Amino acid sequence: MSTKTSGILFLLVLFAACPAFAQKYPPISEGQRIKMLAPPTQRPVRMVLDTDTFNEIDDQFAVVYAIISPELNVQAVYAAPFHNSRSSGPGDGMEKSYEEILRILSRLDKSPEGFAFKGSTNYLVDVKNPEKSPAVLDLIERAKRSSPEDPLYVVAVGAITNVASAIQAEPSIISNIVVVWLGGNGLHWAHQREFNYRQDLNAARVIFDSGVPVVQLPCTPVVTHFTTTVPEMETYVAGRGAIGDYLLEIFKDYRKDHFAWSKVLWDMTAVAWVINAKWLPSDLVHSPIVTDNYTFSFDESRHFIRSVNFVQRDPIFRDFFTKLEKQK
Repeated sequence: MSTKTSGILFLLVLFAACPAFAQKYPPISEGQRIKMLAPPTQRPVRMVLDTDTFNEIDDQFAVVYAIISPELNVQAVYAAPFHNSRSSGPGDGMEKSYEEILRILSRLDKSPEGFAFKGSTNYLVDVKNPEKSPAVLDLIERAKRSSPEDPLYVVAVGAITNVASAIQAEPSIISNIVVVWLGGNGLHWAHQREFNYRQDLNAARVIFDSGVPVVQLPCTPVVTHFTTTVPEMETYVAGRGAIGDYLLEIFKDYRKDHFAWSKVLWDMTAVAWVINAKWLPSDLVHSPIVTDNYTFSFDESRHFIRSVNFVQRDPIFRDFFTKLEKQK
């Protein structure tokens, strides 16, 4: 086989393995992308939150943290699909997440009208024909009203289906948004079989291939350090209004045996990066290549993303507890 023939075959295999490869995304200069990947300085930061809220209990804390933070202007919350023991499938997971969003908003006395949106009922199976859910359409509309100088921050803490679907449906929005995603593990961890990442491999590929500015918060071995305990929750969360009591209730119900137990509240860290990126040091790295066997491959000619490498636990919880105190 000639070198030319083998090269063509390689491209055909790559095209077949990477459906997002076929999509044409608007080019973003590396200088512009790096500028957009700098921590936000304008306040309040315009953002939307994409969350699989009923998946476990960390999403609820993230939703509350975002809404009660004056540094942020949360314009919408999107329900993301998920499938585990708490749902019968991704669509059911999305519906349950939407219902959980409504419960949280009720306890915060915030109307869901024009604010809470249902997302995709399935993962991104067909990248050429993404589901145009209410969340996807809302994200596209808000992104179109943004700009590279004043981007919309898309904080995603579940499967990245809704965000990738919006990009596939309207690729031009990648120039106007910054995606802050808690998903995947460290770039050099042995595998990427992390829950948010492995649920929708096509969506993860869109995020890392499209050139959209991405801030990745790796779960293992970075965000795994963001833990708290029942005694700490009882001291600083209980009695902080209806929402504080609810958060303590779901925290304690998550596990029966609380002895010497701590719980990671993963999703709060994505919100924290937008509030104060100094709490979460990061590096500019080349965007990884998503492989079909749930690992990363690397090519230093690829565009840059930002990857968090450490979490300063204490200032984040201090900030959250201080703000929650005002909910009394």
